[in-house]
Amino acid sequence: MNARINAEEIIRSIQAAHMKSDLPEIHVGDQVRVGVRIQEGGKERVQAFEGTVIAMRHSGCNRTITVRKIFQGIGVERVFLVHSPRIDSIQVLRRGKVRRAKLFYLRNRVGKATRIKAKTDSKEETL
Repeated sequence: MNARINAEEIIRSIQAAHMKSDLPEIHVGDQVRVGVRIQEGGKERVQAFEGTVIAMRHSGCNRTITVRKIFQGIGVERVFLVHSPRIDSIQVLRRGKVRRAKLFYLRNRVGKATRIKAKTDSKEETL
């Protein structure tokens, strides 16, 4: 039993070393821009992938987000490991007001039906 506890502590400490601290708070339904590092030949550049977060999975070091966008009339989804060194930055462009944890139903929708209402902060309403 004691060896198991030590192993868990070791795993936790290794994972903590790889976790990023500068990430914004991300929720399902948010419009995000993810900067992905791409290597082409000997050069490295950052390519932006902008879309809606339709799912979040796992926790801690293994946290992933699924981002969906429409490109030339075709739905494109990418799964990003949030704490990966390949992820340069994550920027929240718009907060979405949703009532579900997973937005897979957006895959079946086309055009204006895929829109998500913007969340308004309660602080701004009281002013």
